Amino acid sequence: MRHGDYFVSLQAAKEMKYLRAIIYPVLCLCLNFSVMALDVRLTGAGSSNAIALDAPAASGLGRLFVVPSAETLGLEANGTNGDVLWYKFDARGAAYAEAVTKSLSLESVSGDCGYILEEGNNRIYIWIVDYSKSPMTDGVIEVVDSDCGTTTLRYTGNAPRLTYYGITGRQLEIDREIALSNFNLEPNPENLTFRQITDTRSLPYLHQTIAVPAPLCSTRFTLSGDRFLKAWGKEISVESEVLHPEAVEAVVNVSQVEREASNEQKTSGTSFGGSAPVEMRLRAAVTDAALFTEWQIASDAEFNDITLREQSPEWDYTFNDSGTSYIRFVCANASGSCEWDSDIYTVSIGESRLRCPNAFSPGTSEGINDEWKVSYRSIIEFECHIFNRLGVKIADINNPAQGWDGKYKGQYVKPGVYYYVIKAIGADGKRYNLSGDINIVGTSSRN
Repeated sequence: MRHGDYFVSLQAAKEMKYLRAIIYPVLCLCLNFSVMALDVRLTGAGSSNAIALDAPAASGLGRLFVVPSAETLGLEANGTNGDVLWYKFDARGAAYAEAVTKSLSLESVSGDCGYILEEGNNRIYIWIVDYSKSPMTDGVIEVVDSDCGTTTLRYTGNAPRLTYYGITGRQLEIDREIALSNFNLEPNPENLTFRQITDTRSLPYLHQTIAVPAPLCSTRFTLSGDRFLKAWGKEISVESEVLHPEAVEAVVNVSQVEREASNEQKTSGTSFGGSAPVEMRLRAAVTDAALFTEWQIASDAEFNDITLREQSPEWDYTFNDSGTSYIRFVCANASGSCEWDSDIYTVSIGESRLRCPNAFSPGTSEGINDEWKVSYRSIIEFECHIFNRLGVKIADINNPAQGWDGKYKGQYVKPGVYYYVIKAIGADGKRYNLSGDINIVGTSSRN
């Protein structure tokens, strides 16, 4: 090793020793800080039953405890060298805190008040909720009233708001998580049914009366809680008498039977309807209390002029007249005190039309002008006869969606002029008496 190299190594060793002298104490300080982080715990009989909750940041509290009773509890400082001070504050906030003692622990504490543990510049703010001062007490749950929309319950026990205070004196509330459950019915529009479910809602505390949506099936109401009694193995659970429903509801399905007729003139812009006849399928399912059911068809959207009624939940009806009609479904309970109406569905049928082509080319190009068909809309009666030039009837058509394929007795007729005679009636009452020429062009190669 050269002299210069030795000097560099010696210098490096000195620098390393210097760094160790600086770094090690800092590391030890950091480790000591993490180990000695200021904290607090409850002591005394019943401390194991204490429930620690997360307090919102806005409260300023580092610890929030709910205890069955604060009578036998104390507080003890953790992570400290022993030089700590204790302060106590009330609902006015930490600004009004009063010194209690200089000690590692408090032998006894009061409930529903706050404490401050201070060591140097470090502070922990604590609030202790004494459950025994605002307990949930046993009682009876009973139905006070139930109508078409709301059921009102009353609980004879008590479960008031459970509150505490932040360091600024702001009042905050703890959710008791009291469970109220009952059976109900849930609609399934796809299957057109109702299925039974359990409705459960969580209540932060109990009012004198409890209002819930009126159930759609017979049920009891079960009240249980609260979360703290449940944690301590003392949960209260009570059940009401059976309530039979008054409220009614239905789920409906309204659809139109579609026709695949390429020569039928469609009408756009309406939910249902178009070209008559319009076949509608009307289906409904109702809840337990709905004893009266009725489909209604009216000429006005207000249903002042109801023209047809059908009490069966399933109804197939065909609209043959032009104009606009309105459909709805209604149901009610036995007394008629609770009713339910569906949405209103509109069926619009346009005026009739009927046009006849004068030429086609059967048997030449499949799918291209190879069938003679009328173009129509809202034709409810139709009769068509086709003759050759000698007056021989060669085809009868009784449906405007059908056509003539250019055959007579299974064979394509020769090109030339043929004649049609049509009698028809439209949905608007218009009568058609039409006649004219049919020119067959081209020569069929498929006879």
